[in-house]
Amino acid sequence: MEPVVQVDEISEATFKSVLSRFCSGVTVITALSGDEPVGFSCQSFSSLSLDPPRVCFFPARTSTSWPRIREVGRFCVNILAHDQDEICRALARRGTDKFAGVDWELSGNGSPRLSGALASIDCELDREVDGGDHTIVIARVTALAEHSDQAPLLFYRSSFERLRGY
Repeated sequence: MEPVVQVDEISEATFKSVLSRFCSGVTVITALSGDEPVGFSCQSFSSLSLDPPRVCFFPARTSTSWPRIREVGRFCVNILAHDQDEICRALARRGTDKFAGVDWELSGNGSPRLSGALASIDCELDREVDGGDHTIVIARVTALAEHSDQAPLLFYRSSFERLRGY
């Protein structure tokens, strides 16, 4: 192991490199804005509270999708399966029809629920907190369901990974 080195100023490259060693699942946050589905890929997602049931996620301040979802006030968190990396990439793009070729149906709260997702969590926006170059979104869980026992889509060191044994 290399010794810990503390510095007064942490470079963006070092920050990203160290934190990329934290493996995370991948979600897609979706809503229906009028008749148009809107959404974005999000690996910065977590459960927050059991009582009351709350989740949180962290969209970038530069996101063009989050303001549209915020305006709707309700959304669906789709937990992606191991074989949904292309869906993740599609929903991460800007300036294109993100939902072209993506199968979905309406969840209980009227948001797009992605076909093939491991689970879905319907939410209502509770509040937002300043998180620097990201926003901390806290949401009330209104409904949730498991849809599959497949392996999850994982993100580790800037690439998609799969659990061994699945």
